[in-house]
Amino acid sequence: MARVRAGESAAYGELVNRHAPVAKRTAVFLGAGADADDVVQEAFVKAYRGLAGFRDGAPFRPWLLRIVANETRNLMRTRGRRSRREELAAPLDVVLDPAEEAVSLERRTELLSAVRALPEPMRLVVTCRYLLDLDEAETAAVLGWPRGTVKSRLHRALGRLREALPDKEVQR
Repeated sequence: MARVRAGESAAYGELVNRHAPVAKRTAVFLGAGADADDVVQEAFVKAYRGLAGFRDGAPFRPWLLRIVANETRNLMRTRGRRSRREELAAPLDVVLDPAEEAVSLERRTELLSAVRALPEPMRLVVTCRYLLDLDEAETAAVLGWPRGTVKSRLHRALGRLREALPDKEVQR
């Protein structure tokens, strides 16, 4: 971060390269879909402009992902309500047996549909914790919520997923 603040453009490029994949996944999972690249680009521009206000010693990733989440919300607001038809998460790189692949795709589709049907706060917390693999502190930082709120909303969201997917295993 010191190199970036010193104005080294190569250092910021390294930071972008390191965090772009998780930023794009965040934008996609939060609903940006095909506009995820634009959301991520705008988030990196805003992050660069806001470096003066970035606290020394603070982790960059949660700060960036919060910007990505805000940019995705802005996109969703300007786009209006999305139709229920959403893009599926990126396919797995590993090619399975065709029968296993069909079952895996069906399970993933059911789970993503159930997650997308959750109210926004629950969907956001599930996305951050399980789809982006953020810990509680990072999730709280990204969403701007206290850790207790993250815990309680996650608990309620998992309960709703258990109800929506009764014959499936939904764990913490």
